[in-house]
Amino acid sequence: MSDAREVLTYPLFGEAMRELAQTIADDGYEPDIILSIARGGLFVAGGLGYALDVKNLHVMNVEFYTGVGTTLQMPVMLPPVPNVVDVSRKKVLVADDVADTGRTLKLVHDFCAEHVAEVRSAVVYEKPGSLVRCEYVWRRTDRWIDFPWSAEPPVVRRPGQALDS
Repeated sequence: MSDAREVLTYPLFGEAMRELAQTIADDGYEPDIILSIARGGLFVAGGLGYALDVKNLHVMNVEFYTGVGTTLQMPVMLPPVPNVVDVSRKKVLVADDVADTGRTLKLVHDFCAEHVAEVRSAVVYEKPGSLVRCEYVWRRTDRWIDFPWSAEPPVVRRPGQALDS
């Protein structure tokens, strides 16, 4: 991975969602459910949900990254884990922001594979070292990505700021 960064802005993200959705539509894939991998996948699932007119969105919480370039040893599903009855025999599109190592996507894909009619993945970015080759990718890169939702540190209360009662 190089020191150069890929920078995604909110306006560019909007374009990416339309282009990614068009690729999915042109392929003829019509998902019954979009399963987002929280947190970055929430934005992607929302964008694709609107663009593809899919209203059935689900969330799977997976923890893997603990900081810039640092991860747990293995991705871990966090509760609440989706009920397999909700995805049973459905065409599922798994949405995430990036397939970096691919380990998170593989965990979610494997979770779905035994229960759904079909599972495919859509990401904004896919890196060359990903274990999973996603069916739908907006861009491929080997760079670290600055996403607009995670490029800034979390907001905190300013010192001396009065609390509303």
